[in-house]
Order: sequence, then structure tokens, then C-alpha cells
Amino acid sequence: MTLLTRPSRSSEDDRATTAPGSRGAPRGLARQGMFWLFLLVLTVIFVGPIVWMFLTSIKTNPEATAVPPTLLPSSPTFEAYEGLLRLDGAYPVLRWFLNSLLAATLHMVLVLAVASTAAYALARLHFRGRGVLFVVIVSTLFVPGFVFLIPNYLIIDRLGWLDTVWALAVPGAAGAFGVFFLRQFFAMLPGELEEAALIDGANQWQVFTRVVLPNSKPALATLAVLSFLSNWNDFIWPIYVLFSPERLTLPAGLRLLQGAYTTDYPVIMAGAFVASVPVLILFLFTQRYVIEGVSRSGLKG
Repeated sequence: MTLLTRPSRSSEDDRATTAPGSRGAPRGLARQGMFWLFLLVLTVIFVGPIVWMFLTSIKTNPEATAVPPTLLPSSPTFEAYEGLLRLDGAYPVLRWFLNSLLAATLHMVLVLAVASTAAYALARLHFRGRGVLFVVIVSTLFVPGFVFLIPNYLIIDRLGWLDTVWALAVPGAAGAFGVFFLRQFFAMLPGELEEAALIDGANQWQVFTRVVLPNSKPALATLAVLSFLSNWNDFIWPIYVLFSPERLTLPAGLRLLQGAYTTDYPVIMAGAFVASVPVLILFLFTQRYVIEGVSRSGLKG
């Protein structure tokens, strides 16, 4: 004798959920569609200005100033970029580019050297007043940057570094953000790694250079990108400490270019696009390390 049992409600619900044409499938597709739409909007917001700069730079001057504006150029031309290359006299754009690259790279190296050593001491070494010192360093993050403008200028003047690359690279190399960022990362590293190295006979410096730093590549790459970008995009400080046209950085030099070509928007947009290219290339090569470094340092938004 066979007993007929009624299926339980849970099994019926599972079949209804997994069955083709159920309500769950449209909801999943709707959420996925909203997610991709959100990514598309973000892409347009961040990439749109760069695309607009490039399209304007390959237009003729009358077309760039036409009302209403046009998106695509009717006859693309690279005369604006050729104009930048021809400005070797009063407006040496290529030299400004090299100055910015040198200053940003040197600043990045100094930030990594200072911040990594200070952060390691605050995270791993035990000494009296460590907590108070860390609080004092972090508290400087709440001070506006313009407060340090005049003191830094006086120090650079006393050192004789005005109108040199050192005036761009050294100030800010001992910033509090880099110390705070790396200290958070170093504090999360397993202490067993250092203990094993000390047992093997390594001293404190060898532990720092051969154990801690190799295991902190994501955080170091993130700080390197952020420090490079901050120096590369700096506009106010180079105007104060650089006087010779051939020693200007690219953001400060583009100011003179805009004054020389008041209505030549293709040339101005070409200069702005050239200034953004190294930043984009740097981020494309280091984005994986940047995301990993931020997620592992406890600084997620």
C-alpha cells in the first residue's frame, strides 16, 4: 500500500524560486541592470571630462568656440599638439612636463622613505610616549594646508632652495597622512614574521627591510600613487617658489599658456590632456595594489 504525501511548503517555494519564469529571475535581472547602469553613470562622470578635453584639442579654434558646442570634430586636426611642441622659447611645455615628472618622482621617494620608517616605529617598536606622539602627528591632519604656506616658504628661502626642484619635492615629504596610512597597515601584519626573523639572527633594520617592507607592497604602492598625484597636481606652491619660466611645473606653466592663448581653447585643452596622461597610466598599472592597500589598511569608505 502506497502512501501519498503532500509536498511540504518549503519544497514548493524552492521549486517556485528556481522555476523558469519565476519572480526571482526578473528581480535578479533588474538588480543586475541597475548595477551596470550605475557603473555606466560613474564611467561617464569620470571619463567624460577627459574625452571632452581630447575631442576639443583636435578641433579647430572656430569649431571649439562654436555655439551650440559640437561633440565630435568635423575635421580632426593635431595642430594644437604641434603648437605645444613648437613652444620651445617663452613657453617650454616639454620642459615643464619633465620638471613635473622629476619633482613628483622625487617627492614620492621621499614620502615613502620618511613615512615607512616613522610608521614602523609607531606600529612595531615599543617606547615611551609612542601613543602621544602618534596622536600629535595625526592631529596635524586637521590643520589646513595653507597654514604651512608661509613657514615652508621661509624655510626653503633660508636653505637657498627657491627656484629649484628641492623646493617642490621636500616640503610635505613628512606629511602625517603617509605615517598614519602605513602605520595602520604595519599594525595588521602578523607578529610571527618578525619573531621568526629575530630568532634567525636578523636585527631590527633587517626585519624592517627584508620582512615588513616586502609584505607591504600594496600599501606602499597606494601611498606612492597618492603622493605622486598630490605633487603632480599641485598648483599654488610652485607659483610661490618658482620664478624662472624654464623651471615651472606643468600645472603652473599651463597658467601662462592660457594667458598667451586667451581664446585658443584647443591648445589649452591639449596641454590639460597631456598633463592627465601620466596620471592615467600610473593608475592603470597600480590600480590592483591601490585597491588592495586601501582595503587592508582599514580606510574603506
